[in-house]
Amino acid sequence: MPSLDIAVIVAYVAVLLVLSVYGSHRYWMAFLYYRHKYKLPTPKARWGALPRVTVQLPVFNEMYVVRRLVDAVARLDYPRDLLQVQVLDDSTDETVEIARACVDRWREQGLDIVHVHRVDRRGFKAGALENGLKSATGEFVAVFDADFVPEPDFLRRTVDFFTDEGVGMVQVRWEHVNRAYSALTQVQGILLDAHFVIEHTARNRSGAFFNFNGTAGVWRRAAISSAGGWQHDTLTEDLDLSYRAQLAGWRFVFLPQVTAPAEIPVEMNAFKNQQHRWAKGSIQTALKLLPRLARAELPWHVKREAFFHLTANFAYLLMIPLALLMPLSVMVRIGHGSIEVLLVDVPIFVAATFSVGVFYVTSQREIGMGWWQRVRYLPHIMALGIGLSVNNARAVVEALVGHESGFVRTPKHGVKAAGESVTRRRYKAAVNFQPLVELGLAAYVTYGILFVIEKGIYYSLPFLLLFQLGFGYVGAMSVVEGAREFLQKLRIQAPREADVDA
Repeated sequence: MPSLDIAVIVAYVAVLLVLSVYGSHRYWMAFLYYRHKYKLPTPKARWGALPRVTVQLPVFNEMYVVRRLVDAVARLDYPRDLLQVQVLDDSTDETVEIARACVDRWREQGLDIVHVHRVDRRGFKAGALENGLKSATGEFVAVFDADFVPEPDFLRRTVDFFTDEGVGMVQVRWEHVNRAYSALTQVQGILLDAHFVIEHTARNRSGAFFNFNGTAGVWRRAAISSAGGWQHDTLTEDLDLSYRAQLAGWRFVFLPQVTAPAEIPVEMNAFKNQQHRWAKGSIQTALKLLPRLARAELPWHVKREAFFHLTANFAYLLMIPLALLMPLSVMVRIGHGSIEVLLVDVPIFVAATFSVGVFYVTSQREIGMGWWQRVRYLPHIMALGIGLSVNNARAVVEALVGHESGFVRTPKHGVKAAGESVTRRRYKAAVNFQPLVELGLAAYVTYGILFVIEKGIYYSLPFLLLFQLGFGYVGAMSVVEGAREFLQKLRIQAPREADVDA
């Protein structure tokens, strides 16, 4: 066999083996989940006299949802004399006036609520939260992002867990007000369900570290302070603080039975920006804290889970070479028959690909979805995960080389049902060069598909089709949304230019 062919096969197998390690870890998460499923968290005691709580609402240009957020928080079932609400507003548009009007209205009704408007936006969300703590009066601090609509009993169902003085944070499960909006939001809902239902439950109940998700949780203020406070040297200030607090000895509690409804991004480019921020921030946190975790006096299983948790996005970096090597490996191995496929491809398929189905089907079963709902979106999930590879791989590289970027917010539109248009909504995610790379990879894989069909090597066809559909779907959706936004701007500018001419 020529040396170039050997190099292709070795590289292909090496990439697959690393990916299979991360893929197999999903089986471990599912195992831990079922092993600890019935260890339901219960409060140590009940408060005799309820503690004072501050609710922080960090917002930035959220004109479509800020009123809904403030109204929902104002209706929390908690004694008014023990509740403080801070609207931490860094906005630069009409959101400022909308939020201020909401605050004034509820203050007149006796709620202790303040509107804190910053103009420098230093530290982004982390900076806003840290600034709010300077005037916070609560012993405990709840945080909600702008797209959340907390239920009235949220504090009643969470605050009693802090009767255990070792508990530093309580996180609840996210629900999705617009899950049914489109196939994209359905898939996002499943991805988030698996993260919360399987990963959070498995890690928390097995004694490993897990993280506050930036919203829909309550902190003991002393835990924030003792861990070093909110810091903005990563894009995932929530993940960073979570690990620092647990390293400081605080225990966290996850409550899957308590939910907080929220809005999922309805546009591909907004979703990609959100994923980019999460992926980059997780690697930044890994670089910042993994050395400290390695030196800490912690059980081996805690360190192992922390490693897989914080480095999981490295897998995206390997998906690009895998996409490039897959058609080449098929061409190289064309004369080697089915034995090699059985010995190499099938075991790796079970480890790296089948695990995805097990992981996400399990999460949907646990939240009560029917069998058809569990399996119908599996191809979408796999294709979308592949299609995000360029976006998230770029995020990983930026983190590794120390490229700094600002906190890019995820646009919220306040939509729920399918058919509600967001075309005329002001907030839009930026479009960059990535769709061209994604569509280029889709075209490259298409050539591989035509080759295997011509040669009758059908065992490789499902893999290649997933890559083609993934890159093609993500790239095409991004281009379509960008073109739609460009045309919308032209329609808006055309009347203005006509008025000037007149």
